[in-house]
This record gives sequence, structure tokens and C-alpha cells, in this order.
Amino acid sequence: MTGAITLPFRPPFTTAPMLGALAAHAVDGLERHDGDTGTHTRVVPAPHGPSVVGVRFDGSGHVAAEIRAAHPDDVPHVELSVRRWLDLDADPHVVDAALSRHALLAPHVAARPGLRVLGSVDGFETAVLTVLGQQVSLSAARTFGSRFVAAFGTPTEFDGFVGFPEPETLAALDPSIIQKAVGLTGARARTVQALAAAATDGLHLGAGADPVEFRARLLALPGIGPWTVDYLAVRVLGDRDAYPSGDLVLRRALGVKTPREAATLSEPWRPWRAYALFHLWTSQAFL
Repeated sequence: MTGAITLPFRPPFTTAPMLGALAAHAVDGLERHDGDTGTHTRVVPAPHGPSVVGVRFDGSGHVAAEIRAAHPDDVPHVELSVRRWLDLDADPHVVDAALSRHALLAPHVAARPGLRVLGSVDGFETAVLTVLGQQVSLSAARTFGSRFVAAFGTPTEFDGFVGFPEPETLAALDPSIIQKAVGLTGARARTVQALAAAATDGLHLGAGADPVEFRARLLALPGIGPWTVDYLAVRVLGDRDAYPSGDLVLRRALGVKTPREAATLSEPWRPWRAYALFHLWTSQAFL
């Protein structure tokens, strides 16, 4: 089933940073980015099987989306996933007004009004790809992600796109298989397998998860620390006050050396620290 829909949002929306983030993180097999048309296409999980969605910012107040779904009943589910992924339900007037009151953030908000926070269409996928990208360059992370999907993903019926592997599939593997297929360290492969086992055992990686359980169970896994949990709280939980104070790019943007200093500076920005984070990250990307 294929159909075109329009997804409205509240303007303003400075879209260049979102498109840049989508392009920079695109994993071959899961996603394709067309810089000429500004169209980003990716696999979105759905109840009857993977869908493929192409999105394009072609108007001042909406996103044009083409959904190719395995079943017509999946379209509402996919639409909701895309809205969360692109933060289309944000109220930029409320967020921008709050952050503009702070001298450090006001110039960023003025330069990029309506900046959104990149979310997730699949919390397990985002968590695994985040682990694969720990302590390596963005280019290396994309390479690992592409190898991972090629080795363990499930082909879809749509133009060579591959669905991300299910937790149960990965949980059943010996970590050495993951290590060899992707080129990871043994420790990183064990983290991926442990994450898959936890997800199979009931760890909820989605917008409706209990935040306390989410953090506690992730932190109990080998190789997952506070930065990863805070980052996933932003992208997977949709926590708009989550804030990875230990992030190196964030600290560089703030001109501080320690996570404690970054956290102290952020206190006045509550409850919108995730938006402040994306403003500061974006400022570094556009230097």
C-alpha cells in the first residue's frame, strides 16, 4: 500500500539542521538521503511488517510524506512514528520564548527559530546504533551500522531496504558472531548482545517507557554509561529535559571542562534542556 500524506507542524521550523542530522547519521540499508531534493527515506517498523517512508520539507507548515506500508492499517502507526521522529508536535513559540531569556542561548534561538530535537522511529535500533557509535567517528559509526544491518537485518519488499534485526535475533547470537560481522571490539559486541537480551526480557525502549526503569536497566548493562542513557532519553524517550552533560561537543560549545560545569550552566534552561542541547550541537556543526 502506497500513499502520500501531509503532516502539519507549528511554524517556525528551521529545517536545515534536521536535514543535516538525518544525512549525517544515515545508515545504508535502513536509510537513503537525497541532498538534491531534500528527501530522506527510511524503514519504519509497523505492526504488519516494515514500512518505508520518504519525507520532504516542502512547505512552511507541513512535511510531505510518502508511506509504503505492508498493510493499510499500519499507516496511522507510521504517521505517529514519523511525527515523533521529526518532533512535529513541538510548540516552538513556547520553547523559543523560554530559551531566549538566557543570554547564552538567545543568539542561537534567533539564528535557528523552531529548531527541533531529532527523535527515533525504533528505540531498539537507536540504542544499538548508539552503542556501535561509542568512541568512534561518525563515519565509522555509519560503517558499523551498515555492516550490522547487512549481516543481521531482514530484507523488505521495498527497493532493497532492510529492516533492523529484532532483539530476539541478536540475543540468541554469540557476541563473537556480532564482533566478526561488524568489526567491533569484543566488549562492544558483548554490549550489543546484552542490550538485545534485555530488550527481549522486557526492557521497553520507547516513548512510553518508565524513565526510572529505563535508566536503571540500561545503566546495569556492561558498556553503557551515563552519556548513552542521557542521549537515549532525549531521542528514544522524548524527554525534553534530558541532557548528556558529559558530552564533549556540548562542553566545547559551552566553553567548560567538566560535566558538572555543563550541568550547572543548564539548570536555568529547565524543562527544555534537550532543545538547548541541540542548539549548542548545531552551533558547532555550522562553524
